[in-house]
Amino acid sequence: MLLGFAALVLAARQPASVEVPFRVAEDAILLDATVNGKKVSLMFDTGYSGTVVLSDTINLGRPSGTQKLRDFVGEFEARTVDIRSLKIGEMTIEPEDMVAVQQPTAHLSSIYNAHADGLLGLAPFRHHVTEINFERSRVVFHPSSLDVTKRTPDNRRTFLARILPIGRNTVEMHVEAPGGKMVLALDTGNGHFATTHRDVLERVGLWESGRTPTYLKQSWVASGPVDSWYKRMGPMTVYGVPVPSSVWSIIDLPSSSAEGDGTVGFGFLRNFNIVLDQERRRVWLDNFTGQVGNELPGEPGLTIQKVATTGRFHVWRTSKGGPADAAGVRAGDELLGVDDKDLVNLTTRAVERLLEGQPGSTVRLAVSRAGQLLRFSVERRALENP
Repeated sequence: MLLGFAALVLAARQPASVEVPFRVAEDAILLDATVNGKKVSLMFDTGYSGTVVLSDTINLGRPSGTQKLRDFVGEFEARTVDIRSLKIGEMTIEPEDMVAVQQPTAHLSSIYNAHADGLLGLAPFRHHVTEINFERSRVVFHPSSLDVTKRTPDNRRTFLARILPIGRNTVEMHVEAPGGKMVLALDTGNGHFATTHRDVLERVGLWESGRTPTYLKQSWVASGPVDSWYKRMGPMTVYGVPVPSSVWSIIDLPSSSAEGDGTVGFGFLRNFNIVLDQERRRVWLDNFTGQVGNELPGEPGLTIQKVATTGRFHVWRTSKGGPADAAGVRAGDELLGVDDKDLVNLTTRAVERLLEGQPGSTVRLAVSRAGQLLRFSVERRALENP
């Protein structure tokens, strides 16, 4: 009887779960937070091991120092401000010597096609059992009594993965390919299905050494632009989940880290309700959609850039051998219209969405070249390497 009473007292002392709603923007999770009394909208980026990266236009207080940040291919330094108070939704987080990194972040709103003041990293969640519930669009802070190691996965819908004891406070786990294992971080901040590097594919036998990829694109990471391309992958196991086929983004430069090979991104993770227990080093995955792979949309093969001074879009690059390149579109052309739609006041991502469509469909482009109006009808294709 006394034991039963003690158990009830212990249960009563455990804090209740706190739910924080989120919005799903362009391949991203957006959460409302309050940092040093400033209300902000932040993209939840589990691939970032710090606390927050915020726009340098938001006054959080006096700078306290600098911090080195690392992305897929390089390191850079930014100034920091001490965090005195932090709330994520209605959940109050003890700052524990946390800092906010401040740098220009205006480009984020364009990327996500929704307002974002910066990034929310993994550090505030480190001592919580945290559920990212895509099914209900909620982040749930659970009491520490929730122990996913007591659950039994059926390995069809539910899976239990082990966090590896490596990485800079990131959630690093195994992806098993036919030729070997890769170590990829769980990264809600990566909008692709997964991202790795060409040298990693060569190591595990998924790419022939010295082979030149087709349909090169220009991708933007925090440290700057990099060449990238898409690769269709065969059957593999991602965090214990069998995936028959998927398309990955491949960066054409070596990784900046000797510990990790890249990240598993939003395109895979959005199919799961995910429980992160970093202290017990386990991740619970509930595949509520029944989907695990992905397919690329059709596109003409253009990388576009919005010129800040004019607000106009220019063709930054065409993918060699792609439909737009074959049709005669050239880098430097000013993009005036897509399917007769005016592009004034649109974000870069909104224009990219206009360019995308079903493979085999046609998109009409109007461009200006040296003052001359040119029109092209271009077939959209899924530009992936086999």
